[in-house]
Amino acid sequence: MSNAAVATEAPRRVLPVIVLAQLLGTSPWFAVNAVMPDLTAAHAQAGGWPATAVATLSSSLQLGFIAGTLAFALGAVADRYSARRVFLACAIAAAACTLAAAAMASSYPALLAWRALTGFFLAGIYPVGMKIAAQWFPRGLGAALGWLIGALVVGSASAHALRALAASGTGIAWQAVFVAVALLCVLAGLAVVAWVPEPAHATGALPRLRVSALASLWRDRRVRASAGGYFGHMWELYTLWVLVPAILATRLAESAAVSWWSFIVLAAGALGCIGGGLLVGRWGSARVAAVQLATSGACCLAAPWLLAAPPGLFLAWLVLWGITVVGDSPQFSALTAANAPPEAVGSVLTLSNSIGFAISALSIEVCVRAVATSSLPQVLPWLAVGPALGLLALRPLLARDRR
Repeated sequence: MSNAAVATEAPRRVLPVIVLAQLLGTSPWFAVNAVMPDLTAAHAQAGGWPATAVATLSSSLQLGFIAGTLAFALGAVADRYSARRVFLACAIAAAACTLAAAAMASSYPALLAWRALTGFFLAGIYPVGMKIAAQWFPRGLGAALGWLIGALVVGSASAHALRALAASGTGIAWQAVFVAVALLCVLAGLAVVAWVPEPAHATGALPRLRVSALASLWRDRRVRASAGGYFGHMWELYTLWVLVPAILATRLAESAAVSWWSFIVLAAGALGCIGGGLLVGRWGSARVAAVQLATSGACCLAAPWLLAAPPGLFLAWLVLWGITVVGDSPQFSALTAANAPPEAVGSVLTLSNSIGFAISALSIEVCVRAVATSSLPQVLPWLAVGPALGLLALRPLLARDRR
């Protein structure tokens, strides 16, 4: 069956279901970050946790995700087996790890371990969801991934909204945030298996992945350009997301307000993802990614001035940053998927994710620890290093778009 045939025969429900599943399946991502004030308060009498606990807990999930993506890529899991069933199995496992983290949150080492395991199984949700979308929508992938990663953004931000409800006098305990996101994650896996059919051309296990196919990530000029842009973007993205509550806390006194605005800033990224996808037909994926990458880099550099700006301008700056810091991500994935060897799209995307998240884990550790000893105005501009290097890497694809 041709790619065109696959694209035209995709049932109408397929994209909405994948989008919804991505939203629900990634909801455990920032569960700990959202309830960090509650966890810190609960452990204050026992000597408390280190000031850098949020960085370490965030990095543990990132490192687990890196390990998971490496295992999935080297085993060609998403290309050799049913991506739908891999998604379901990992959604159930991530939910179980989230519940275990809630049950054992009194132990800092145990919480670190369960968050790392959660990250490992999230590797079977985020990149595998992109693989499923690539199977059904090989044409117009930039627009499809715009919706898909937009859902991931809202899903990742949802824990902040749940925590805001808990902090608004509703009587909801912080443990309910973990239980809720675990249930949402299971529903995501069930929805994919129940309502997304297996593409006819994807039936049957594929042969073991050739290492040369993964090597396209650095040997193929086009794949290398899109991956390089993505790596620069990843230096900035998750570090900003981890720091958003701290940035808002410099201007907002109530914890509920900080949580609500954290949700708004993170979820605003869905506008960048979806809006960028709608512009792909006119501008091309490389140009859409470059504009958003440059804008988010400018937001980094403007931080020393806008941190002290009037409240309206301060919040508008953060929302713009939230929109553009992730709006380029779908286009980097679409470019990589379009240029990777067809038999290894899932594994190349997964390996690219693995390297990108390794970069993000390093950035979180370096920058969050630097904030603890320095200040936000001094540290935030350094996030612009990623967008600058990403734009340099992306130049070959921008030149091709102009021709």
